[in-house]
Amino acid sequence: MRMLYRFKTCSINLLTVAALSCWLTACNGESTETTETDSEQTSSDQDTTSNDNGTAYSSDSTDGVLCTYYYNEYNDSESVSATSYADWSCDGTNRNLTANGIPDHVVGTFPNAGNPNTISEQSVSVSYTLAPTESTNVTQLGGPRGAVGYVLNGVKIDADTAGSCNDSGDDCSLIDNSGNWSIEALSQNVFDFGTDDNNAHVQPDGTYHYHGMPEGFITLQNGNSNAMTLIGWAADGFPIYARYGYSDALDASSELTSMTGSYQLVESVSDSRPSTDTYPLGTFLQDWEYVEGSGDLDECNGRIGVTPEFPEGIYHYFATDTYPFFQRCIKGSL
Repeated sequence: MRMLYRFKTCSINLLTVAALSCWLTACNGESTETTETDSEQTSSDQDTTSNDNGTAYSSDSTDGVLCTYYYNEYNDSESVSATSYADWSCDGTNRNLTANGIPDHVVGTFPNAGNPNTISEQSVSVSYTLAPTESTNVTQLGGPRGAVGYVLNGVKIDADTAGSCNDSGDDCSLIDNSGNWSIEALSQNVFDFGTDDNNAHVQPDGTYHYHGMPEGFITLQNGNSNAMTLIGWAADGFPIYARYGYSDALDASSELTSMTGSYQLVESVSDSRPSTDTYPLGTFLQDWEYVEGSGDLDECNGRIGVTPEFPEGIYHYFATDTYPFFQRCIKGSL
């Protein structure tokens, strides 16, 4: 199992320490903190991690995969200037996260013209099952219904917005969801939600959160087209990957390809919708419909298949470059 410790002045790749790796294997995942003092990391350096995140101990559990992930480093981005802290651990039953919600990568300028809020520390404490099971019911999450999941850095995934318009389109607000037409953050260019290059922005309470692909975090993980990149965990306990998956979901030797969602713009536009001349299709959540088989993924932006961490297969989600960008629902039991 891979242990990951990341600090401002030290980092270690445990695969290079044979004796410690053997000890960890013998102890079946018991962890100990390790530091490296012969190489100091400067503030301009970025921590890197291996794609080897561990392998699940059994086909019906996520135990053994990233059960020790600890990060505690100052982020000197102008709009942050605070320590990013995230601590994931497993207790045999649950995967637990304690974090402060501060991102671990460069962010855009906040406040900005489209987003008047300032990033601030949060109190994040969640527990997800280590034995996720698919449900016959799809559960919608996000906003007041609760986070759909968290990226490994402890930053929340929340793809929907609180913005909406009334039927005529002459009364729209980015912070009031009382209208019948819910405004999307990323699939339109009529409204400016002030998202940065990480497809993220800040809620009024200071919560920095992702609406789409967390590019800065993926870069820190060395994410690329040569390997699947596990970036987080959904509320039902299933893993979340970024962008690339096997072209044959059940064949780890098949080539990697960019996953696409299975949502398409509606063909029949409602008479009660605000004018498409003012608000082109794609502006609102209701402009999109799930069309099974039109992409690689299901209605929750996931699928069953093998991954490097789960060679026997598991249900897993994807962040995608196509709508819905991040899942808006979960397929597992809560």
